[in-house]
Amino acid sequence: MSWESSAEYYRLINQEVNRKLGGLHSAEILMFSVDFEQIEKLQHSGKWEEATKTMVDAARRLERGGADFLIIATNTMHRMADEVQKSVRIPLLHIADATGDRIRKAGFKRVGLLGTIYTMEEDFYKGRLIDRYGLEVSIPGNEDRKLVNDIIYNELCLGKINQSSKRNFARIIDGLAAEGAQSVILGCTEIPLLIQQKDAKVPLFDTTLIHAQTAVARALEVDNEK
Repeated sequence: MSWESSAEYYRLINQEVNRKLGGLHSAEILMFSVDFEQIEKLQHSGKWEEATKTMVDAARRLERGGADFLIIATNTMHRMADEVQKSVRIPLLHIADATGDRIRKAGFKRVGLLGTIYTMEEDFYKGRLIDRYGLEVSIPGNEDRKLVNDIIYNELCLGKINQSSKRNFARIIDGLAAEGAQSVILGCTEIPLLIQQKDAKVPLFDTTLIHAQTAVARALEVDNEK
């Protein structure tokens, strides 16, 4: 939910709309941008109920503003996706569904997952991929999970791109592949700021790009239905 990845969402969605519609077309977007410092403190202090209230409030504001559907521009905060969905009448386009569907269509069964500690270790994300899409999901070892998490919060969310971190991510991806992962999910919307397909030997699934593309496809469907 840092502004770094929010800016990527905004860019990708507008580019995709223009690619599909041409001319001077761009996306109609209602955006609620949080103060990520406050969100990070709630995450790390385990105050998830308070974080959920913040997310629900944002969702309701966007619904009142006239949004046709919602996306949460982060993997980690899908931890409270069910509560957010229950709080509004409009649909929530879940990032794990967009990603799981893309992976299944690509024909992969065994995937590695990189993201924050919460995304890698808790069940709200992995469980959805396993239960709904039949995927086998693996994560790095404890030390590498901590390293990935630290790079996300201490570097990428601050717009810092370090080559040593890129090398570490490439090493961790290679390790997941060596353990049987056929592809790897970049399951944090800041990770694509650091690592791209050219940096890996196995297919990467960029959740930021996938979510943005799926949102545009859904928005155009809504327009056609009106």
